Amino acid sequence: MNETDVLRVLDLLTDAGVSAWVDGGWGVDALVGHTTRPHDDLDLVLPHDQLDAARRALAAAGFTPLLRGLLPSALALADGAGRSVDLHPVTGSARHGGHQLLPDGGKFRYPAPVTGTIGGRTVPCVDAATQVRCHLGYPPRDKDRHDMAQLHARTGAAGSARRSG
Repeated sequence: MNETDVLRVLDLLTDAGVSAWVDGGWGVDALVGHTTRPHDDLDLVLPHDQLDAARRALAAAGFTPLLRGLLPSALALADGAGRSVDLHPVTGSARHGGHQLLPDGGKFRYPAPVTGTIGGRTVPCVDAATQVRCHLGYPPRDKDRHDMAQLHARTGAAGSARRSG
């Protein structure tokens, strides 16, 4: 996924009435303000009641489900060109944030989005503190350490340097 792909997906969803905000590696890059590394996929948070509209919009663009059985926590889709999008539905709204239901029955709180920049364009994205929380609880990979170092350098997000080391 490159910047053009990300913006195209966001435009498709906006045109379909979906209020998605950028998470994961692209969310970190949005907060940093520029692309810092290659990305395999695009993670998006969206209100659960907009999931069907998102599916339809992405299906019209050639995206099909990759894995079944991840809902209500997530939905992974890919197109024939190797681009993939991971949708993370939340109960709530883009205005107030919401809770993602987790596979273990727990909930993860996403606050309302903040703004970041991808390809010179302002986009809604997950805030720095939540990005750090999303990176806790598993052994970090090289890309996780990279993302947390970038986030810490740009925003000073508490805990990101400690966790990424």
